[in-house]
This record gives sequence, C-alpha cells and structure tokens, in this order.
Amino acid sequence: MGEKVEIVLETERLRLTNWLPEQVNDLYALHGRSSVTRFLTADGNPETLEQARRRLAVWEKNFAQYRFGKLRVIRKSDDVFLGRAGFGLYQGLDEPEIGFALFEQYWGKGYAFEAACGLRDWFFNQTKRDYFIGLADVNNKASLRVLEGIGLNKTEIKHETDGALCQFHILTRQQWQEQQND
Repeated sequence: MGEKVEIVLETERLRLTNWLPEQVNDLYALHGRSSVTRFLTADGNPETLEQARRRLAVWEKNFAQYRFGKLRVIRKSDDVFLGRAGFGLYQGLDEPEIGFALFEQYWGKGYAFEAACGLRDWFFNQTKRDYFIGLADVNNKASLRVLEGIGLNKTEIKHETDGALCQFHILTRQQWQEQQND
C-alpha cells in the first residue's frame, strides 16, 4: 500500500503522526496497561492484541477518509513514543471526539494538555467542522482538567453504552474564535 508516516502537527515538544499497521505493538503496550485503560471503558480492562489491531484499523480508516484520527504522540527531543491523542468519531457517528492516553510515566508533565491544545487549533484551522466534543469518566480528574483547560464547555453527565459515567463537553468554532480574541 506504500503507507508512510505523516506528521499531522507539531507543538513545541511533540510530533503527532498517523499510525502504520506495523506499530500495533506500541498501541497494545499502551492500551494493554490497566493504569491507562482504567478510565477508557466501564470495566477498565486492558485490551488484547486483537482489540488493539481492530482499534488501529479504525484509526487508519478515519485518517485515510477524514485526515484525522487518534494519532501517535512522539516527543521531538528524543523520538520517544508517549501515547496517543487525536480525534475519533463518537459512537461511529459523524461527531468528532477528542481523546488522549499516555503512558503513566509521562503523566503530569503537560504533554496531554500540549497535544490537546495543538489538536484543538489544528481542528479549527484545518477542517470545516463547526464543533468537536470531549468526554471523560467523572472520576478522571486529569482528563477533565485537560478538556476544560483547552476551552471545552461542560454539557451533560450521562452513562456511556458500556456503563461508564462520563462528563461530556463541547467546543464550537465560534467559542474557539472568541477564545482566540480574548
């Protein structure tokens, strides 16, 4: 297929790229950790290699079709793989949803916030879409801080289809533009 790594965006410290099929073990290493998956689903169970393959296939399809998806997060200074961040389509619908997950040794260093800020600006500068959503388990205080810190507004708390209780957020193009002018 001739697939190659494409840099989608860069921030001060990070490079966000698409995934290639041969990188599935990186995703498995990330999503195979209970510390990382405890807030990704209601049961919090680590994913299997097969689940990682299926997830990666969806992300590759989204990237090919929409030019966005959940992306690899690489630290520019040493090319270390930190985790993933980007946009998916919520519940398979045409509703962009921002999300991120990093290996625990990179938590608390501002990487998720930096990636999310870059993604927010990229989204409104590079797509014609009017909004995106974000959601996090109500107990995932770090992710909730990131979503609110990049300007998303709370909308509702509701149970996901898997039973997780999540706080939903939204950021519209108009809200983002107003934030840029403040």
